[in-house]
Amino acid sequence: MTSNPFAIAQAQLDEAASLLHLDKDLHDLLRQPMAEHHVRFPVMMDSGRVKVFSGYRVQYNDARGPCKGGIRFHPEETIDTVRALSAWMTWKTALVDIPLGGGKGGVICNPKDLSRGELERVSRGYIRKIGHLIGPDIDVPAPDVYTTPEIMAWMMDEYETMLGHHAAGVITGKPLFLGGSAGRGDATARGGMFTIREAARVLEIDLSKATVAIQGYGNAGMHAHHLIMEFFGSKVVAVSDSRGGVFCKDGFDPIAVQEFKAKTGSVVGYPGSEPITNEALLELKVDILLPSAMENVITEKNAQNIHAKIVGELANGPTNPEADVILHKNGVFVIPDFLCNAGGVTVSYFEQVQNANFDRWKIEHVHYRLDETMTAAFKSVFDVRHDLNVHSRLAAYVVAVGRVAEACRTRGWALPVEDKPKSKPVPALV
Repeated sequence: MTSNPFAIAQAQLDEAASLLHLDKDLHDLLRQPMAEHHVRFPVMMDSGRVKVFSGYRVQYNDARGPCKGGIRFHPEETIDTVRALSAWMTWKTALVDIPLGGGKGGVICNPKDLSRGELERVSRGYIRKIGHLIGPDIDVPAPDVYTTPEIMAWMMDEYETMLGHHAAGVITGKPLFLGGSAGRGDATARGGMFTIREAARVLEIDLSKATVAIQGYGNAGMHAHHLIMEFFGSKVVAVSDSRGGVFCKDGFDPIAVQEFKAKTGSVVGYPGSEPITNEALLELKVDILLPSAMENVITEKNAQNIHAKIVGELANGPTNPEADVILHKNGVFVIPDFLCNAGGVTVSYFEQVQNANFDRWKIEHVHYRLDETMTAAFKSVFDVRHDLNVHSRLAAYVVAVGRVAEACRTRGWALPVEDKPKSKPVPALV
């Protein structure tokens, strides 16, 4: 199976398109981005050298509303990764039924090698190149890998300077005092907890007795550690980051692990723990596995060795299509990425609504609306999973692609259902 993320995204779409009996023209429309931008821009470095950086912004589909998606700063960023993530964002916003499309952006750079001043100049330089392509009613970026609320503030400021007036809704994930939303910091993990709660309910798993392994101890993984213990009393017995992992059968205290990582730069070497590799962590006999790092960590090579009852994908694209089939056959309940980690984009949407209305919601209201949204999305996926007897990711694709396809038809971008051959009806989604 290919490791190209966009080829994987297309293969996943193809499966859903077949079940939905999409006509060829509509299927072709949904297989490729509707707009793709490659940019290069010069940045003055601290050394006095002028370095040219390359970046991308992909606007995959806006049939349901303005595009929405993060900006990644990564030394190995590729256009295919950005294409895939923009596609997944399209399905993600449709799955949680918010009126947005999907997009994604990225700059090829290593923020760890940049001074604060260089990082700001890269951020502003990128926005100068794509500023005419984005806006509150066009395409709204957000933080992603190695980008932060501070970077979002610089980008918003650069856009407003170009525009000549305030436009806080151009970017989400901003600091609170510049129009950010309460509850955005842990939204990805918190939304994932609501889906885990619902999965445990249908599987009749007692989360108060559950063991958990978290691969990836960045923002989502770190918050997940706190929340799964706070919400359910589950025991987190293994955590890892890019340098390796640690295991302790008695469980880890999230505050202590977070403080240790802040001091040392890694969870590796945490006192009283045993070392474990990222690969071995995935295969632990735990109730819940939370892959929270990068793409393609669960493949056909290790899927047979996954023993968790629930896999909650807080990362984007951690499981490839062949592994999905194996996990489903083995009775592993996968909560697919564009459902499990959709809390981030959902609260980003709430931020857009607040910005548009010059409003500020209380955190209790944000949490209530997030729970309501994630629970409804889980139910729609579970119902299709049950009705069609397919794995969870395919069920989620059927729901999401069906919604985007209907928006395309309604706009006149594709033939309406009644104009299609009667021998290929579109099955009901619910």
